Amino acid sequence: METARLRLIPYGPGHYLALIQGLAEYETYTGLRAAPGLRDFIESGEVSPAWLERLQTATTADPWEHGFGVVHRDDGLVIGGCGFKGPPDADGVVEIAYGIVPAYERRGYATEAAGALVAIASADPRVRLIRAHTLATNNASVRVLTKNGFSFVGDVVDPEDGPVWRWERGPAR
Repeated sequence: METARLRLIPYGPGHYLALIQGLAEYETYTGLRAAPGLRDFIESGEVSPAWLERLQTATTADPWEHGFGVVHRDDGLVIGGCGFKGPPDADGVVEIAYGIVPAYERRGYATEAAGALVAIASADPRVRLIRAHTLATNNASVRVLTKNGFSFVGDVVDPEDGPVWRWERGPAR
């Protein structure tokens, strides 16, 4: 998928396994250059242990599980990642997540990537609600979500992330 300034490339397990090994391995695997800081999140300890375990045994790419690399079209660098925290659940709810490396923050790229995720989710007839969580404070992610039509729902406790703010919107159909 392409947006005004970004290209989203579908990821599979190999993308993340290469990134875990190192930037050189990732660049060899993808044929793309990685922006400094691309490995920071995966090395941070904030990645779900359950997701990492599933990654080790995954055999095929699944956009609902593995998401997308975010490529800056002009620079040709992978500047972040975005995706879903799994396929739509039984109620048609899907959760989005995104991240951009520090050198490219505050330029609207996260807003663009989140908008692309909304478009992808909206194209799936199973999706009835698109959800996101942010830290429970006014921050850049709050602005990203409000720019993409999300509304604040309230405080919740995520089993992995602790206290967070919940944001939701319907699909754009």
